[in-house]
Amino acid sequence: MARGSGSASALDAGTESAALARVLSDPTFELIPLKNALEQTSRMPTGRTVSVTASPGKTIEATVELAIELEGAGLRAIPHLSARMIRDRAHLATILDRLADAGIDRAFVVGGDADEPGEFLDGLSLLRAMADLGRLPSDLGCPSYPQGHPDIPDDVLLQALHDKAELVQYMTTQLCFDPKAIGAFIAARRAEGITLPVKLGIPGVAEIPKLLSISARTGVKDASRFVLKNARFVGALLRSGGIYRPTQLLRRLALLIADPAANVLGLHVYTFNNVPATEAWRRDAEAAAIG
Repeated sequence: MARGSGSASALDAGTESAALARVLSDPTFELIPLKNALEQTSRMPTGRTVSVTASPGKTIEATVELAIELEGAGLRAIPHLSARMIRDRAHLATILDRLADAGIDRAFVVGGDADEPGEFLDGLSLLRAMADLGRLPSDLGCPSYPQGHPDIPDDVLLQALHDKAELVQYMTTQLCFDPKAIGAFIAARRAEGITLPVKLGIPGVAEIPKLLSISARTGVKDASRFVLKNARFVGALLRSGGIYRPTQLLRRLALLIADPAANVLGLHVYTFNNVPATEAWRRDAEAAAIG
């Protein structure tokens, strides 16, 4: 396949630049439903795609409400539906009704981290419930884990992804700083017959204090836990002098993005609600890719 997946194939620089320009032209920006979320998107062009997370530190209604506001502001909102935050099928139907009334026929389904779940224990059970209700949105995504999940065995994750592939239209990779791991993961899934297009999860522009502050306010119980779970990310920030920009990571992913066999749909940018700086980086990176 591509660099990082064990293949020796190579593409010319022009092909790689074109591939980077494509994914940089219209990435998905992830937002956390905090007070500054609307302000963060105020200068984003109409029609851009914004995903809205769900955190056990908030309610699922906060996610839905922000998604509806963003959609009304001319953006293309993708609410995260966290299975463990939805009480039962009646609650699910109410959420889907609200989204439909706002013209939102898309969602990103996750299991979530709520300590006291209701009827749905994981993303697959929520997807199946939506299918049973005849209420599957037409544009559905699910997460995937090139470096595994700290609390879920790899074989369980893999089986869940195979099962979800029949119900969703794309998968998004977890935040990962290892292009080889991403490439190997995608190559393995393609070899198994999973053909879902993939959005590559990359960080936006981030500063350590802001990153840790936001993590603490969105359900991470303390900063030390966040650092332990995200040591690779924090290490990259430290090496960059406290401000991280994903330029080098994206360059190392260029061949993978350009490889048709990888079927990379686009980028999913974890902005940590630092949208203006991340958007400025995106514009510069796109201009550089176009040349």
